[in-house]
Amino acid sequence: MRTLIMAGGAGSRLNLGEKPLILINNQPMIRYIIDAFSGAGCTVVVATSPKTPMTRNWCRANGIDCYDAGGADYITDMVEAVTILEETLPLFVSVSDIPCIDRDIIVTVRDAYFSSGRDACSTWVPSEIVTHCKDDLVYKTKIQDTLACPTGLNVLRGDLIAEPQDELQLILNDPRLAINVNTLTDRKTAEEFLSKQRERT
Repeated sequence: MRTLIMAGGAGSRLNLGEKPLILINNQPMIRYIIDAFSGAGCTVVVATSPKTPMTRNWCRANGIDCYDAGGADYITDMVEAVTILEETLPLFVSVSDIPCIDRDIIVTVRDAYFSSGRDACSTWVPSEIVTHCKDDLVYKTKIQDTLACPTGLNVLRGDLIAEPQDELQLILNDPRLAINVNTLTDRKTAEEFLSKQRERT
């Protein structure tokens, strides 16, 4: 199953250079996402933009396939990339700033998607476990009586990429998906979380 990691954002709120390359425990943040999807058996393509030329160079230096989208906006770049890649099967589309994601989460989402028989799957977490952007959450909505926030991890049908898709709204009460790195505080939270995970293994 192919995965498109969206890595075209400038990350201006962090002011630490290109967001996908921000170091989390001395490793570029995007590396965590790539490793998680690769570990789940997915073929990874990174969508960069004119805002992230260093990310594109890093991908090429590390043998990771990338596509340089136009940089108009997230949705436009996603549709452009999937269309140019001629992907017609279901694929993962993921943001590049959820470094605590791992193989188990991806397998859970993939299994739920294929079991649902729906066109698409969006992944959510309960808003109460979200620690980033507390005062200005981009979006939250009621799903199955739970106030939830999107995680930026989705499955979409490539052949319907430019159309509305009938989607499963999957809620996972998992703190790993609730850590979205948008601020220096988020970065510290991710580093501490990943360090504790490493200590347990």
